[in-house]
Amino acid sequence: MGKGFFIIGTDTGVGKTVITAALLTKLNEPDSRRCSGINKIASKRNSPGFAITKRAGVFKPVQSGGTDAQFLLHVSGNTDPLELVCPYLFKTPVAPALASKLENKPVCINKIINSYNELSQKHELVLVEGAGGFHVPIKDGYLVSDLAEELNLPVIIVARLGLGTINHTLLTIEACRQKGLSVAGIIFNQTTAGKPGIPEQTNPKTIEKLSGVPVLGVIGFYPSLKAGLKKEKFSTAIPVLKLIAEKINEDKIASLLTDTGIRNDNKKLKAWDRKYIWHPFTQMKDYEKEKPVIIDEGKGSYLKDIDGNKYIDGISSLWVNVHGHRKKELDEALKKQISKISHSTLLGLSNTPAIQLAQKLVSISPKGLCKVFYSDNGSTAVEIALKIAFQYQQQIGNKKKTKFISFINAYHGDTIGSVSVGGMDLFHKVYKPLLFDTIQANAPYCYRCFLNKSYPACKLTCLKNLEDVLKKNSAQTAALIIEPLIQGAAGMLNQPAGYVKKVRELCTKYNVLMIADEVATGFGRTGAMFACEKEKVTPDILCLAKSITGGYLPLAATLTTQRVYSAFLAPYQQQKTFFHGHTYTGNPLACALALENLALYEKEKLMQRLQPKIAFLKNELKRFNHLKHVGDIRQQGMMAGIELVKDKFTKEEYQWQEKIGVRVIMEARKYKVLLRPLGPVIVLMPPLGISIKELKTLLDVTYKSIRTVTQTQI
Repeated sequence: MGKGFFIIGTDTGVGKTVITAALLTKLNEPDSRRCSGINKIASKRNSPGFAITKRAGVFKPVQSGGTDAQFLLHVSGNTDPLELVCPYLFKTPVAPALASKLENKPVCINKIINSYNELSQKHELVLVEGAGGFHVPIKDGYLVSDLAEELNLPVIIVARLGLGTINHTLLTIEACRQKGLSVAGIIFNQTTAGKPGIPEQTNPKTIEKLSGVPVLGVIGFYPSLKAGLKKEKFSTAIPVLKLIAEKINEDKIASLLTDTGIRNDNKKLKAWDRKYIWHPFTQMKDYEKEKPVIIDEGKGSYLKDIDGNKYIDGISSLWVNVHGHRKKELDEALKKQISKISHSTLLGLSNTPAIQLAQKLVSISPKGLCKVFYSDNGSTAVEIALKIAFQYQQQIGNKKKTKFISFINAYHGDTIGSVSVGGMDLFHKVYKPLLFDTIQANAPYCYRCFLNKSYPACKLTCLKNLEDVLKKNSAQTAALIIEPLIQGAAGMLNQPAGYVKKVRELCTKYNVLMIADEVATGFGRTGAMFACEKEKVTPDILCLAKSITGGYLPLAATLTTQRVYSAFLAPYQQQKTFFHGHTYTGNPLACALALENLALYEKEKLMQRLQPKIAFLKNELKRFNHLKHVGDIRQQGMMAGIELVKDKFTKEEYQWQEKIGVRVIMEARKYKVLLRPLGPVIVLMPPLGISIKELKTLLDVTYKSIRTVTQTQI
């Protein structure tokens, strides 16, 4: 979350401005008079109180009539320009969207966001006061609630005392929660004169009990304050505001400031990150010298760090995110399943989501796959596939079939079995003494063809090499494993059209099981639900993971045909059981998310809506060919790799010591785009739900970053 609170009302005229002003006096009063509760929190954290270094700021994004923004700025004691505190000041006292039209002053949301960001850099926290109620339009199609969602601050609700309060307040709380916002508390404000009746006396406790949201204060009516504000005598309001502030529970406010992370010491988090975490595939000696990006939030195609920086997630959080972060339907599916059960074992038992998901996976996967074995990540999905293939051959009498054929440049995960069938020396050579022997075949790499031929004139001559390998070794080979269509971690290496189909034919011809590792390519990444579909191929075993839950929780599945499954069916005494399993196999939370994830593919027609994005990406990537150091551009659906070279004509490679890919992605980070390279290959693999506009920004930044880095001397 950001630094501060978003203060909204259950309606217009409930006293949001007065409450905001009272909170400002509490937070900005001199240290000697500051509330003890907040001081206590500050001292516990060995840091100064709020007013010592940076005063609390205030932000009124839009004002229609009145002088609320001027009043709040006066009360804050800050020297911020009024046009920064309130970017849009309208004279007409109507909804901002209407005032904007009447006065012919269009509202720009980016200007509002930029003003807030500037204030949040200047102040330790910022109080943002909304306009009217939660769903008041700021401009056509954009409500106060949309701004609250975008700023993602914890919300304080101001509600009037009296009849109707229970309904209005609970509806406002529910509306906040639907937006994914945290409701920090409620302050009740008496807006009319008179002695509080039974509703006024009982409603706060009733609402607190029904909603679970704490009441931060109950404020009485102050006629002198109302009169002073009408005459714009702001100074006369200060003493009254201090009285009101005393009725706001300081300990609860202090606790909220801690609980919502406003007082988080970012420097300490960064120090702890360096001190305690060992990051994967990361040279920690280099990492410890860098400024870490610590992600705190996500929304749509964006990630937000603890410093408030917002980045495009250019790699789908390592190729897993589908619909965007904080997808409402997935959030709700997780909550719904939690309310039932979070985990029970699949060893000898079953659970509802696991059964439903298995049926769904079989219904959408290539025809002929009919059994699902669950695990929790891509490496384990492959490990299971290898063990199934090996045991299958043993149990049908093929005792000599103990080896596997894999491809050079293959990557299938990081467990010992999956590393054994990998083919990337950079990742795997150090572990060679631990690995079992495999048979390697050359993989297509058309840009650097091992036969020095050119596609399509080559007529897939590389398949002859593969057939030679199969012909020679089929008697001892249990299975062949392939990443269909594209070798991801190798640098997005495409296989020519027809290659996967021919691999299937060769496996059948030589009686070798075909394992398709679709951990990266599955669930729409290539433009089809599964890469095998593009060539009408059904493997004997299919490995799935990554995007299966939409990027929410770990889950993997290994699918097999009935023929493979049947080899494990026998009397108990024969011990043909598949002796493999994981504690969290078929976890109900993950399976429930996967079900909702797949439902969204259908509900939102994701695969159809993906095609224009794929075409846009393909067209936009053409301009990268004009860059002096771009050697090859490879794309398969929404997966793309841009290979950088020292010399475009000789294809001379950058040396790994030059860290060309790392330097490019660090440059992109300056423009708030997160990428991760594969050596000299810059990978683009955004969430499938990314908009064309966001995709354009991602491509523009990538282009600019490559140009800047490759045209600068090392």
